[in-house]
Amino acid sequence: MTQQSSIDSFLAQANVAAKAIQEVAQKDGFISVFSHLDADGVAAAGVIGKALFRLGARYRIRVMQWVDDKIVTEVSGGKPDLVILCDFGSGYLDLLTKISNSKIVILDHHQITGDSLNPNIVQLNPHNFGIDGATEVSGSGVTYFAAKALNPENVDLAPIALVGALGDMQDKYEQRSLKGLNEIIVNDAVDAGLLRVEKDLTFFGRETRAIHRTLATTTSPFIPGLSGEEDKALAFVVNLNIPLKQGEKFRALVDLNDDERKRLCSALADHLLSKGLHVEVDNLIGCIYVLTEEAPNTALRDGREFSVLLNSTGRMDRPSLGIAICMGDRKAALEESSKILEDYRKNINKYLSWVSEKPDRMREFENTYVIYGENFINEKIIGTVSSIIVSTLANNEKPLLAFANIEEENAAKFSARTTEAALRRGVNLGVVMRLASEANGGNGGGHNIAAGAQVPLDKIEAFVRTADELVGRQLKGEALAGDSNT
Repeated sequence: MTQQSSIDSFLAQANVAAKAIQEVAQKDGFISVFSHLDADGVAAAGVIGKALFRLGARYRIRVMQWVDDKIVTEVSGGKPDLVILCDFGSGYLDLLTKISNSKIVILDHHQITGDSLNPNIVQLNPHNFGIDGATEVSGSGVTYFAAKALNPENVDLAPIALVGALGDMQDKYEQRSLKGLNEIIVNDAVDAGLLRVEKDLTFFGRETRAIHRTLATTTSPFIPGLSGEEDKALAFVVNLNIPLKQGEKFRALVDLNDDERKRLCSALADHLLSKGLHVEVDNLIGCIYVLTEEAPNTALRDGREFSVLLNSTGRMDRPSLGIAICMGDRKAALEESSKILEDYRKNINKYLSWVSEKPDRMREFENTYVIYGENFINEKIIGTVSSIIVSTLANNEKPLLAFANIEEENAAKFSARTTEAALRRGVNLGVVMRLASEANGGNGGGHNIAAGAQVPLDKIEAFVRTADELVGRQLKGEALAGDSNT
């Protein structure tokens, strides 16, 4: 199947999903929506919420950490006419077969496990068409294509879908660009006058943070001698004769003129080269996705900052705020979300410091690293912590597993992350998490580069051993069951 035929087949299936949704809405049926709690899931919930609102549908949205028996019980008891699952569902097909009284539409981009031929389920997933869901389209992107098929007016939701893709770190291509189906969404947004793609330093905080604070807080790339050291970052900028303020206001990266930007970039490149980090120099400049309808110098103007805001609302148990922003609220929800974001950042810093305080909180195994978050790290933030720490590991070919306990459910939530170097050696964390969890009384899955699992508390050590062994087998070139489904 050629790339274009794969895309055409995917878009044809988007029409099938849209038709299933439209039929229920036209009959005034009730639609129950479930979406994942990360930035991509919250964005997907916002996209489907706006699309259903425009349809005049009756619906309710719930944001969850994963699909489990609770969802099945709730759906079976409530008997909605349609269930829509956004940014998850494809890894739980066998569990979803227990729902027999409602039609199900899955809008997902994760690896597929279970019976995909259930006539009660309409599934829109890029993997069914040979398209990589880890890098070419996110859950909110899949949801966008269904929404666009419902109503061309929903093209105005394209920027939100791109925010979800950036939140899922799908900007893996040259100069941190989005490609594949994501590129179609980019073009939709640009053509609608809602997006501008620029080339600039890709540090977080381009619109909102003082220049020296942006340097001090960057972790991608991590800059030795500047990251985490605000006083040194301040001196670095001052030594370049770049004014820190314009009047009483601190300047952000977006405020730099061309000459200042060139000087800063050149100095950073020299600094990184002096530390022996040749690869990082190429990562300084990349694509910036500017949402042109959003106010300058706000967290919503830059796509990557917007994604962190959404992620914070989901991880801090306030996803309704993120959904409201995606659906157009720029007043109360945005103001409250800004406070949530600040608390979220404080929690992340607290957890990162906690991990580094004692060596036994992150242990190195033969093929993996494992963070023992146990009862200290919030299980909803464990994924963010693992994403940050994996980029700092001494051995970048070893994946990182991190877990936090959920005592009330007698379960441990695992979040696994790895690097492009490990992927090149054959690591597929989606397969590892699925097989290791199934072997230890749990369930899991995801992407090759990022995945998750839940296992009983008394199976933590057994799960860690199993996962470490499976990664070792992949590193040796052995194909595990499902390895081809990236």
